[in-house]
Amino acid sequence: MKKWIAGAALAVTALTGMAMADGHGGYPERPVMLMVSYGAGGATDFQARIVTMTAGNEDALQMPVAILNKPGAGGRVGWNWFATQAEADGYTMGAYNVPHFIAQSIEGGVEYSVDSFEPIANWGADPAVFVVAADSEFNSMADVIAYATENPGGLTFSGAGLFVGHHIAALQLEKAAGVELAYIPNNAGGAGAMRAVIAGEVLGGVNNLSDAFRAREAGTIKILGVFDVERNEFLEDVPTMMEQGYDIDNASVNFRGVMVPAGTDQAIIDHLAAVVPTMFENERVAKRMTAGGSPMHIMTRDEVIEMWAQRKETLEALLAGL
Repeated sequence: MKKWIAGAALAVTALTGMAMADGHGGYPERPVMLMVSYGAGGATDFQARIVTMTAGNEDALQMPVAILNKPGAGGRVGWNWFATQAEADGYTMGAYNVPHFIAQSIEGGVEYSVDSFEPIANWGADPAVFVVAADSEFNSMADVIAYATENPGGLTFSGAGLFVGHHIAALQLEKAAGVELAYIPNNAGGAGAMRAVIAGEVLGGVNNLSDAFRAREAGTIKILGVFDVERNEFLEDVPTMMEQGYDIDNASVNFRGVMVPAGTDQAIIDHLAAVVPTMFENERVAKRMTAGGSPMHIMTRDEVIEMWAQRKETLEALLAGL
């Protein structure tokens, strides 16, 4: 009996040593949750479910990832919860949207900032686009701006919330075109904003390229312009705002990725930073993202840290000048 106990003790010691040697204590030992600050059906939710579908693979987390939707106030509800209530144990990750949470933290009234979170990896870069219903009389941004010039404040258009990428794009368009627009944030996020356009509740909308791509494929909308510095491979027939005469850069492009709360153990952060990009690089993931018109832009943790810092600087200057 004593020999059996001694042998068991040695086995436990060996296993513990292996867990310590792997640098992350055997993490994860159970399924992981990914909090998404937007509702089901929107671009962030749609993409998050795709990029995590191979999480259980041997070359990834080896555990499934479950999506937790906490929508509201353009992402504020979810990110406030994530910054103040989520456990920093690696089992609750969050999807980030930039410029959204950075612009919101600059404007204030939220409980988070760049320092509240630790980035893990980036999976996509989704430009904003200007959309109108398929039967709209507008066929170009020139048509839209002409109407806005003749009807100050009369051009109603939807977006996913305040100080999200859609709103940043709208503010840039107002400034570049010298017009007054009526931006209407939708409580149901990007999906709700798109429904408002299709239903004719607004004259137009700013939305994600990925959502707009699928809606155009379904024949329900027209896409009149891209808020980026170059045309997108998914919409090669749609000109950028710059091509149409409006000095608008890529500040509103929606970068999406995974983060954890500040205070998470560095060994867990390092492990996630090493394996999460593998999920994003999976061939099945790439095919599903392409089929859904979702541009991928994979970045490592170090690259995301640099991107966050650059976007914060850009947004501080942009918002100060508006």
